[in-house]
Amino acid sequence: MKKNFTAVLAVIGWFAIITQYVLMLENRGASIPETTIRFFSFFTILTNLLVAVYFTYLFFMSKANPGFRENSGTLTAITIYTTMVGLVYQVALRHVWQPQGLQLVVDELLHSVMPALVIIFWCFYGTTKPIKYSQITSWSIYPSAYLTYILVRGSFSNFYPYPFVDVSNLGIAKALSNAAVLLFLFVVLSATTIAIVKAKTGIIGSNEPHD
Repeated sequence: MKKNFTAVLAVIGWFAIITQYVLMLENRGASIPETTIRFFSFFTILTNLLVAVYFTYLFFMSKANPGFRENSGTLTAITIYTTMVGLVYQVALRHVWQPQGLQLVVDELLHSVMPALVIIFWCFYGTTKPIKYSQITSWSIYPSAYLTYILVRGSFSNFYPYPFVDVSNLGIAKALSNAAVLLFLFVVLSATTIAIVKAKTGIIGSNEPHD
């Protein structure tokens, strides 16, 4: 069951990412190199790519070594990143555009289906190994580096992948404030997730199998 679930996540992830890239190329308003850079400037794309790579790795590792145990801290971090993708989209971005056809399908896969499936996977297989609150610091490197990157690159390319960090429209102060709010929400979500894991591991006990 776990191996099949892992395969489904990997396949859906790669399908959605590749299809989104093709659609973006077909509707590009810039050169192919610039369009490619912009494609990989979306947190949604980078996070779903991380998910696809992780579950592909997990599938082949578990196939080669049935006793393989993944690091629950890594899975939890990926789950939090993906949850952020889903939450931010549903709350702040869903109303911004109305995709149609294949674009609608891919949009839902990236922002709704994948986050939901990853959370379900985590609930079944990623909540039995103890996790420390101190891990939030290392988990925060990715979203912090991402926000720094898009703000710095946007300052000379004038391309901001999301309206809530668009300095050209909001000004630098508001964009930085929004970025800080996102990081704060990430920390709160991380702390809440760790609290859930601690509660579950405390109830289950140390002899519970990690698969």
